[in-house]
Amino acid sequence: MFDLLFRGGMVLDGSGGPSLRADVGVLGDQITAVGDLSHASATRVVDVSGRVIAPGFIDVHNHSEGWLLSHKNFWPKTSQGFTTEVLMADGISYAPVDRHNWREWIYYLRSLNGLRYEQYQGWQSIADYLSLLDRRTAQNVIAHVPYANCRVLAQGWGRHAPDDFQMRQIRNEIRLGMEQGCVGLSTGMDYVGECFASTDELVEACKVIAPYQGLYVTHVRYKMGLLPAFREAVEIGRRSGARVHISHLKATSTQDVDEVLAFCDWASREVDFSFDVYPYQRGSTMLNYLLPYEVWDDGPLAVLSKLGKSEVLERFRIALAQSGTPIERYTIAWTNTWDNSTHHGKLLSEYVEEMGRSPEEALYHLLLEENLATLLVIDSGDDQLIEPILQHPKFMLGSDGIYFPDSVVHPRVYGSTGRLLGPCVREKRLFTLADAVYKMTLAPARRFGLAGRGQIAEGCFADLVIFDPDSVGDLATYDQPHQVCTGIEQVVVNGVVIVDNSQPVHFLGEELPGRVLKYQPV
Repeated sequence: MFDLLFRGGMVLDGSGGPSLRADVGVLGDQITAVGDLSHASATRVVDVSGRVIAPGFIDVHNHSEGWLLSHKNFWPKTSQGFTTEVLMADGISYAPVDRHNWREWIYYLRSLNGLRYEQYQGWQSIADYLSLLDRRTAQNVIAHVPYANCRVLAQGWGRHAPDDFQMRQIRNEIRLGMEQGCVGLSTGMDYVGECFASTDELVEACKVIAPYQGLYVTHVRYKMGLLPAFREAVEIGRRSGARVHISHLKATSTQDVDEVLAFCDWASREVDFSFDVYPYQRGSTMLNYLLPYEVWDDGPLAVLSKLGKSEVLERFRIALAQSGTPIERYTIAWTNTWDNSTHHGKLLSEYVEEMGRSPEEALYHLLLEENLATLLVIDSGDDQLIEPILQHPKFMLGSDGIYFPDSVVHPRVYGSTGRLLGPCVREKRLFTLADAVYKMTLAPARRFGLAGRGQIAEGCFADLVIFDPDSVGDLATYDQPHQVCTGIEQVVVNGVVIVDNSQPVHFLGEELPGRVLKYQPV
């Protein structure tokens, strides 16, 4: 007797191998049988003839941690089949913090992760934060140790190198996170606090995670140039002994694609290497990302007082001119205030023209009005540029999804899995359906230490996705991003259905199926 029985499906077990016509039986939180179960009974039997039964999808790079506090069933992600979210990417998050800096972090991350001051519940450590999600969300979660948070705890926001005492505190904070079950150390080398960290400093930090077989997961130092930034990440891994994973790895031209693919092959020989990206070429980030680094010296809450200075505006002008992407290719995706929501969907160049000011002055005033909280989508080229990178054997999916209601956010937050399973397989034939499933299941489960996940086999946890291979696809667009994928019909987390007949299951006061997971390297 099973609790759930999926009958008549095509099982793609996550390994990348061919599909198998089989039934899948679930008892409690585990898969307890795979095969011919035609004579078995269950509390609920679901006929999935003509459908694929796959392991639950794993999002290895996202910005979901704030939304998961307020959304029990986070529909942009569960509608795609994501059953596990790897949190605290890019070295910046809501923990670890202390009583002196938690407001700064919520303020800084407002246009990336959505949390507001009134939602703060007194947490300080990563474990404190994750405890608020354990069995209180529909999805499983696991976290990185975000480096900027550790650095700021030890030495504040400034650009100086840590002294011996401060470096010891940073290392101890990282060690605490690893002991609490984190995957490894995340960095975002263009973001606050950590943008000032040297290569040598990061080597010392990564030496802490190496004995745990932890991952160094990095948004590289893009402003130093693509390949030099990638090589720095490999150097950090080689010198520290840490495994290396590059976040949202991309190229910006056909020539860059060839160089990036050659780099991935070289990196795989130098260190234990992998990377993630989403199946779109355009990107998304905060408008304040374009500011010169010196404005962050005294922390996020001190930035606005500096922007009005003539010398800072001049540096901002130079930074905009030298960014490599003209303002005609940035779109305003979201603003913090309702008054400026009329500009959602406009190019920055259109906004600047309407304001009748120079670019640096117009954008300074937008940042001032929005308390730094403005989100952009960046047109960095045709989607064909990403396709060869998706085919690389070291690739796995990370949506990098950033969500806001009443916005024109990047469609990746709604459409990443559908695009990978649908158009990338059926129309573009970049890889087989089994390969696409592998890149979202067993590959990330093994890489990110998620024991018992990412595979359909007896004894594995019952994280499952049932989808129609003929209709699965993405509907979200840059103009209309709030559209869920088609063809994803059931999603199960730890044996509990969270998406049923392509609709979210609404949980009330009861315990939810999502769990905080601990890193268990393979």
